[in-house]
Amino acid sequence: MSDHLPKGAEVVVIGAGAVGAACAYFLAREGFRVQVLEQGQVASGTSSAGEGNLLVSDKEAGHELDLALYSHSVWHDDLAEFGQLWEFESKGGFVVASSPEGADALRELGARQRLAGIETVDVDAADIRQYEPNIRTGLAAAAYYPQDAQVQPMLLTAHLLRLARGMGAVVSTGIEVTGIEHRDLGGERRVKAVRTSRGTIACDHVVNAAGTWASEIAAMAGVDVPVLPRRGFVLVTEPLPPTINRKVYAGEYVASTHSSDEGLQTSTVIEGTQAGTILIGSSRERVGFDRTVSLPVLREIAAKALALFPSLARVRIMRTYLGFRPYCPDHLPVIGHDSRLTGMWHATGHEGAGIGLSVGTAKLLAQAMADKSPDLDLSPFAPARFSAGDHA
Repeated sequence: MSDHLPKGAEVVVIGAGAVGAACAYFLAREGFRVQVLEQGQVASGTSSAGEGNLLVSDKEAGHELDLALYSHSVWHDDLAEFGQLWEFESKGGFVVASSPEGADALRELGARQRLAGIETVDVDAADIRQYEPNIRTGLAAAAYYPQDAQVQPMLLTAHLLRLARGMGAVVSTGIEVTGIEHRDLGGERRVKAVRTSRGTIACDHVVNAAGTWASEIAAMAGVDVPVLPRRGFVLVTEPLPPTINRKVYAGEYVASTHSSDEGLQTSTVIEGTQAGTILIGSSRERVGFDRTVSLPVLREIAAKALALFPSLARVRIMRTYLGFRPYCPDHLPVIGHDSRLTGMWHATGHEGAGIGLSVGTAKLLAQAMADKSPDLDLSPFAPARFSAGDHA
């Protein structure tokens, strides 16, 4: 998917992953002339290396949960008619605890989440196999989250861009952004154009949706947005008959998503797909952009999955893949207008939640760019919160 490169656009969106594609769709829906630029191919970065989770279950009360619940409404209210295109599946999430202490923690988390608007059902040990017949015995407790869902992220990205193109957006791949030009008007710095490997595009607005490369794009604009890559692996099994009904994960996964530890962390996350394969994760570690396949990490992920679903012992792993989550030090994404450069916008830093949060992020950003009052306050995600440089 690559259109011609025009000389000008109202908005240039940098990045053709799920977040960039969602931004293109909602901006085009608001009537903006949109140009999408991608250095690789559509969904060739983080969006092709995840599981496509749309989760509320892994979030504590706070700003990220507010965004997740808002995104949940966007999936159901704005995009329901397209769900079949990207294999939208409201399968629900199922979180398990293996010890009495873990069960207590899971119950306490669920109580806090209910107060924040999440639907959650406490499941006693005796009832766990009614939800997941193939899960191991001896678990202490579980919680069922009916709002959790899943999509196929590459299909999502491709179809959102197709829909955006139908509203006039232009999508250009294999093009590297080399600079962001600005002009000074009465002491105000304002976006002027984007320089690329194939020429310069005049524009009024730039949306930095470059994922793990977002900090480099921000630096071209003279602003600091500290997005770092966090590597993760996924195992993919051979196609199987229906084996796992929901997204199933161990309770410690919630803690790992909020951790700032640079070292390796693994926790069991396992779910089936409509194609019959089973996706098994997860791991997190900050190793830069090192793409070396780590057999010890893969073994640890597999061992933890077998401890939860022993019936998978003779199932073959068809392939593995890795990707880099765009991680922000304060665990909040960067969304909205950058007060340090007029016309500069960001939609990045969602770490492992980017697929689920993409559509809420994009709709809010499009509302703000159209001078409408966003449905959700964007100030907690403000890009300029990093101005002081206090994000080591």
